[in-house]
Amino acid sequence: MINIFIAEDQQMLLGALGSLLNLEEDMTVVGKGTSGQDAIDFVEKHAPDICLMDIEMPGVSGLEAAEKLKDSDVKIIILTTFARSGYFQRALKAGVSGYMLKDSPSEELVSAIRSVMKGRRVYAPELMEDIYGEENPLTEREKAVLELVADGKNTKEIANALSIKSGTVRNYVSMILDKLEVKNRIEAITRSKEKGWFK
Repeated sequence: MINIFIAEDQQMLLGALGSLLNLEEDMTVVGKGTSGQDAIDFVEKHAPDICLMDIEMPGVSGLEAAEKLKDSDVKIIILTTFARSGYFQRALKAGVSGYMLKDSPSEELVSAIRSVMKGRRVYAPELMEDIYGEENPLTEREKAVLELVADGKNTKEIANALSIKSGTVRNYVSMILDKLEVKNRIEAITRSKEKGWFK
């Protein structure tokens, strides 16, 4: 029997997933929670085979929980609405066994759980295409400028940090917005985080 813990903050979906998996003859849902912390606590006490987790949950996120549980024996499958390569790359680094999208058919989730139990890794195909298909278009200097922007530095502070003129910083920022196809600095930071381009 495959013992499964589910962490999902949307109660309706949590209930539906539990019912769906309990219908399978070789699976049983041994616990449910609504945060990454619930998952960590349950795994440490009860050691289920599989921990099925959403990413964006209150308090500790699914990715943070996966990182904390990296050295445990539980196999983690992320189940999310977000097909973002940044999240996916972070999940890979945390050693998750699966990364599925919530709009996948339920048979795919059941099949993924069985595959993961056999030691395989299962990732949504659209993420594999995304992660290998997109390179960061920014130059090293543009990346450095954007990282300082993300740290909350203003134009003058960035100029001082990189020993360049304020006008040059503004030119770099303009190039960054253009290359990332965004309207402002906040969107540039968000886009880079989603793509996993920040160090």
